[in-house]
Amino acid sequence: MCLAIPSKIKSIESQYDGLVRMARVQFGGITKEASLEMVPQAQINDYVLVHVGVAISIVNEEGSQKIFPISRRNWRIRRIGRRFTT
Repeated sequence: MCLAIPSKIKSIESQYDGLVRMARVQFGGITKEASLEMVPQAQINDYVLVHVGVAISIVNEEGSQKIFPISRRNWRIRRIGRRFTT
């Protein structure tokens, strides 16, 4: 199963002599880096779906808010499951 997390772009910078656009994205109070190579039109304050450190699509804020509770529920289920399997 693949999981993409809805995240808000807080800042964008170019890395590797301007070859790669990277964003600081935030989700659930956590800030991470994500590549914007698959969504070159993404801007600050856009919402993107991030999978393994790569923004794979732009979503609107409403869609992001719908997806996030589902993601949080899945994380909770996985954490509870790990407690019983170890």
